[in-house]
Amino acid sequence: MLKLHYHPSDASLMPHILLEELGVPFALQLVDRANNAQKSAAYLQLNPNGLIPVLEDGALVVYETPAILLHLADTHPNAYLVPSLGSPARALCYQWLAWLSNTLHADLRQYLHPERYVDKAMEADFRARAEARIAPMLDQLVAQLQKSAGPWLLGKDYSAADCMAFVLCCWTRNFARPASSLPALGAYLARMRQRPAVQRAVATEKLPETFFTATLRDA
Repeated sequence: MLKLHYHPSDASLMPHILLEELGVPFALQLVDRANNAQKSAAYLQLNPNGLIPVLEDGALVVYETPAILLHLADTHPNAYLVPSLGSPARALCYQWLAWLSNTLHADLRQYLHPERYVDKAMEADFRARAEARIAPMLDQLVAQLQKSAGPWLLGKDYSAADCMAFVLCCWTRNFARPASSLPALGAYLARMRQRPAVQRAVATEKLPETFFTATLRDA
């Protein structure tokens, strides 16, 4: 059985949503961040970077969120959660998964956890600078939704990229200009929240309304 190592509200929510979309049996294994379990010897055997999530698929161990999403989508082709191999749409799916992970998520990590990068006296300025860098990235998502004509990030078909975009947008909730405040993104996030798979994952992880609106810090 598939096993996802997760922590509520973390990046693991992205593959958790996708697993719910697939409707296949899977198990969740909590990684207790309060006790630094992601840095334990046992967990580092799965992911030497000590980051969440990790997916176990039999003897196969996969980390890095985009890789997990693509593996799940590729091994369940009848779910059509990625475009067909070799198609232009598939290339765009790769592009957006890479951009969401390497660009948006990377700067969001700095915004959410400045203590990992700078001394305490510099944290407020460091966070403000990260938020300023992210603001035009949200505009880029708006532009993509308009270009694709929606309702999903790649167009008419829901994809693995939506699982990632949704969670990252939720992490902007404490911004002066969060994703939910932008009409196109606000409507997109509302559509995502209406999906039964999203609702099941959110319920299982016991995420409060503040995950979508304000005041919780995570990542």
